[in-house]
Order: sequence, then C-alpha cells, then structure tokens
Amino acid sequence: MKTLFFTGYPGYLAENLLKQVLLDEKEIEHVYLLVLPDQKHSAAEKVAYAVKQSELSEEAFTIITGDITKENLDLHPEINEKLITSVTHVFHLAAIYDLGADKELAFHVNINGTEKVNKWAASLKNLERYIYFSTAYVSGTREGRIYEQELVKGQTFRNHYEHSKYEAEILVENLKPYIPTTIIRPGVVRGHSITGETTKFDGIYFMLNLLERLSSLPTIPYFSKGTAEGNFVPQDYVLKAASFLSFSPVGEKKTYHLTDPNPYTMKELQQMLSEAYLGKTPKFTIPSQTAKMLLSIPALRKWLKVEKEAMDYFTVHSSYDVSLAASDLAGSGIICPDFKDTIRTMVEFYRKYKHDHTRHIYIP
Repeated sequence: MKTLFFTGYPGYLAENLLKQVLLDEKEIEHVYLLVLPDQKHSAAEKVAYAVKQSELSEEAFTIITGDITKENLDLHPEINEKLITSVTHVFHLAAIYDLGADKELAFHVNINGTEKVNKWAASLKNLERYIYFSTAYVSGTREGRIYEQELVKGQTFRNHYEHSKYEAEILVENLKPYIPTTIIRPGVVRGHSITGETTKFDGIYFMLNLLERLSSLPTIPYFSKGTAEGNFVPQDYVLKAASFLSFSPVGEKKTYHLTDPNPYTMKELQQMLSEAYLGKTPKFTIPSQTAKMLLSIPALRKWLKVEKEAMDYFTVHSSYDVSLAASDLAGSGIICPDFKDTIRTMVEFYRKYKHDHTRHIYIP
C-alpha cells in the first residue's frame, strides 16, 4: 500500500494531480497534504470534494500545516516522525509560478524551499519515489533542439521564475544517484482538452484576453513575427502522463518533457485563436519590441490583462524533444492531443467565464 505526500496543495496543479492519481492508483492507504496555515480552509473544502470522487474515506486524508522554506518543512515533531516511517511517494509541486515574480521571492520559495523538501525526502525510511514538478523552460533562452537529459548548458533566463526553477532542478537532479526520483517538465499548462475547464486565465489565455479587449477593432494584429514555437499542453495530458510515470518503474531516475510533440508557431496560434474567438484573421504585424514597450505601461497591460513577460515567449526559438516521454508512455494510451482539435471547447469555456475575476491573475 502507498502513502502519498503532496506539497503545493490546494494549488491548481497539486489539486488536479491528486484527483488523477486517485483515479489511477488503487493501492493508496493514506494521503498527506502540506498546506500553508492560511490555506487550510480552502484545502479542506477541496479534500471533501476529492473524497466524493474517490474510493477512499475521509479518514484517509490528512491536511498538515507547514512551510517548505523551513527546516523539516516546519512540521510538528510528532507528525514528522510518523511521516518519516510511512510516506512512500512525495510529490513536490509547491512553487512560485508567476512569470513576473520578484527575484527574492522566487529564489526563496523555489530554490530554498526545494532544498528543504529534498533534505526531508532523503530522510524518509520507505520512500519509493520522489516526484518533482519542474518546467520545460529551465532551458531559458537556449534555442534549437532541447533534450530531456540536458540541463546545465550555460543558458540565461527570461525571468526569475525560469532561473529559480533551473537552480532548483539542479538540486533535485543531484538526488538521482541516491533516491528514486522523477522530474516532470511540463510546457505551459492550459485547460482540459475535452471540457476546456481551467481555474486560471494565464499562459495561452493572455491571447484571449487580448482578443477580447481588441474585439471592436476592424482588423486584428499579429504580435511579433511569431516564428517561435508555442508549447501549450492541456492539463489532462500532463496529469495523466505525470501520474503514470510517477508510479511506473520505467519512470525512476528520469526527466521528462511533457510538452506538445507537434507544436504550432506563435503566429499560427494567434491566427487560430483569432479566427475561433472573433471570426477575424489578423492582417498586420506589430513588432515584438513595440508590443513589449506598450505592455511596459502599467495601465495598458492591466486593461489588456496581459503580463509583459509573456512577450518573451514569442521570440526564443526553442524546440522540446519528447523522445523519452513518448517511449515510456507508449502503450499507456496517453497522448497529447493536437491543439487545433481542442480550440472550440477552450474558447467556449473562456467565453463563458471571462468575467469571472477569480480566474484572472493579478497584473501589476
């Protein structure tokens, strides 16, 4: 029987990965969820919903308050002793994901926090797998083909999020010789490929925010030449693949790109979304530097609901190789759907909930 421990709950990825794992794995004895004190109520509500969807009883879930940036995760000594002898799988998802996060916060949580989780995971007596959620963008500004086994290549970074996740992944990579570790590198996660459901309108949804604001214009522009690949992957693919690779013996001591194997360029994505959402094909191009300059104006980017850092992903020509992920997922039935086949439900969901302010992220 397996005992699971999650960081990052009740965050978007951790919440949905837990649901997926509960669907896939039938030999789960207990689930421990590490939450910050001010998130305990929200976590309890989401656990209650998870219980209804699973075969486990409410007693099989324990919410623990703590802090990944502190020694022993700030766990009560008595609870920590119990976890050290019982936890078999650690899922580390707690992180600062915001592209615009300041350096001090991103480094403190993503690097220092991961160092603390690593140290704690290494102390567990019955650990079968340590699963760390990184990002494909640890490649930073590297261009060309990026392979799953690559990490330290002298790259620079577009923002503190990328840099901090890179440094954190190095720390996790160093654990592979000593404890069974799986590193997951998703692309930019978007909504469910079938239902379109998402809790956050960021990433690819910035394009929809922009189209919504510009909808009254007679013609719509492209933003930059858009020759770079846009790697946006549906949450259900990432969650199913991560769940499978986290428990399958094949996933031990490996790093996986959970990215789109057949990505479109940013220009193609802009065209598809503009035609699907507005029925308009973009007719002219605004240079990327001009677009970024306009987004440097706080009032304008707040009105458009677009982070200025998003423009950096229009100009770096990176292509993410998925050979290892494709090979190890072969026969599982888990594949990444084509973006164009999922646009309709994505747009419908956005159109329905575009006025829900809780789904829009804060734009400083």
